[in-house]
Amino acid sequence: MRQFRMLCALCLLLISGFASATNYTLWINGRTGGGQIGNYNDFTYWGPASTAAGVNKKAVNWDGRSSISSQSGKIRDALDCFCTGANWCYVATHSAGDLMMGYTLANFGGSARYKKNAAPNSSGVCGNSDGGTQTGWNIKWVRAASGAGGGSELSDAGSWTTSEPLVQDLKTTTARAMYNHNTTRNVWFHMYAGAKGTAYSGILPGQDDEAVSYHSTGGVAGSSGGSYCNPSDWWCNDLTLGSAANEGGSAKWSYHSVAFRDDNEAYNHYASGNWAGIVGVVRSAVVNSAY
Repeated sequence: MRQFRMLCALCLLLISGFASATNYTLWINGRTGGGQIGNYNDFTYWGPASTAAGVNKKAVNWDGRSSISSQSGKIRDALDCFCTGANWCYVATHSAGDLMMGYTLANFGGSARYKKNAAPNSSGVCGNSDGGTQTGWNIKWVRAASGAGGGSELSDAGSWTTSEPLVQDLKTTTARAMYNHNTTRNVWFHMYAGAKGTAYSGILPGQDDEAVSYHSTGGVAGSSGGSYCNPSDWWCNDLTLGSAANEGGSAKWSYHSVAFRDDNEAYNHYASGNWAGIVGVVRSAVVNSAY
């Protein structure tokens, strides 16, 4: 009987441990921002908060204008809150949010992080849970809608407000030299590349979604951008699906894989306050895989 009681107590302890583990879905915005910083329930940037967007969804808001280095702390606060201890996270990004997430993982993903209680204050900061630490964060994957980890030629050309610190960071050579894009702490970045460009986006090489080209949205490695297209376009090399090299031999960054290539040129860059464009494609993928 004593052994039975001990076994029951052990089972209850295990059940309690499992029950305390929670998965979260973090959404990291891109340029222009829009949501209230520190309010993880403000989805203004994305669309209606009532829209399904993964288990226990949280909006990781940053100002979308300041430099990546100065705003990375906001992302670290969220990762500490929801992706430490027994908790795990799925992460979705848009545009410059990809640059932000890549920078944060490469530079801080190997650091000691206090385990947090997932109960943020008004500034978006959580308290310590048990005083213990861990290395980096518990992240299952990242899904990047129109990832700008490789920068944009619109920034190079001054098509955006040139006095904005983020625009300086988004220059192609700057973004690509900002951190080691191959250092993802073994977290896979699944890239979603839109191709519904317009005439005024002619300065963007290859296929683009009006703001960012395939060389960036497809996670293509290198010190500068290149021209990559859909298989139907004979005038430049194809961006390949998966993590394999592209047509012509150019490699993707480590742990980067193209999950979606817009062969029908149907999706542009913009969420438009309604989970639209390439963001909508990522949202659907997240709903089906973040649970």
